[in-house]
Amino acid sequence: MRGLQRFEQRLEQVVSGAFARAFRSAVQPVEISAALQREIDNNAQILSRDRRLVPNDFRVELSDADLERLAPYDNAMARDLAVQLQDHADAQGYVFPGPIHIAFESAPDLTTGRFRIRSRAQASVTGEERHTRSRNPRAVLEINGTRHPLLPPAVVVGRGTESDIRINDPGVSRRHVQFEVSDRGDAGYGLAVRDLGSTNGMLVDGHKVGRAPVTDGTVVRVGNTELTVRLLETERG
Repeated sequence: MRGLQRFEQRLEQVVSGAFARAFRSAVQPVEISAALQREIDNNAQILSRDRRLVPNDFRVELSDADLERLAPYDNAMARDLAVQLQDHADAQGYVFPGPIHIAFESAPDLTTGRFRIRSRAQASVTGEERHTRSRNPRAVLEINGTRHPLLPPAVVVGRGTESDIRINDPGVSRRHVQFEVSDRGDAGYGLAVRDLGSTNGMLVDGHKVGRAPVTDGTVVRVGNTELTVRLLETERG
């Protein structure tokens, strides 16, 4: 509770009391902070004896009236909430799969003074330079809002630096899966995904397999992350 009190006092100092007046008889910042901490407590997944994975992407849903009151302070409040949440995670031994992101949204079914939090674990994703700079790929992988080309002969996805596409997900092995790409021009184009002996395996459209062909819309799940295959219409020279 001392941490929450310090957080509330800091917010009041930042806005010189205006924030507290705006939120009188409505949602209080300290309530949102406490709810965010409960959210990660309730959704912690055990990685090891001392480490637990928790969500890092949050949507705080508010009534229209509360959202309007919040608007002048939402960016500053989101930053302070993220700092408070990081402090709580450090104390509890929690691990975020990527940067903390907090956004505020309207929910028509909520009345003034009530709010709801939705969360998910969203790993940060980076691509190896030659794949990132390539032009006119025939297929891409969509991962957490990013797109990465699938180029022949193969693209390795994993957590380690030796992978072509790196996902900061503790449930992903250093070299987790490999997408095999066969592009023979007019003779044909094919895609398949193969598990590389990962610890947790992979799911292809909900089924645990060692290797499978993939096409447009196929979803491959590794750890807590979904990889969606998208075929693109490209002009052939």
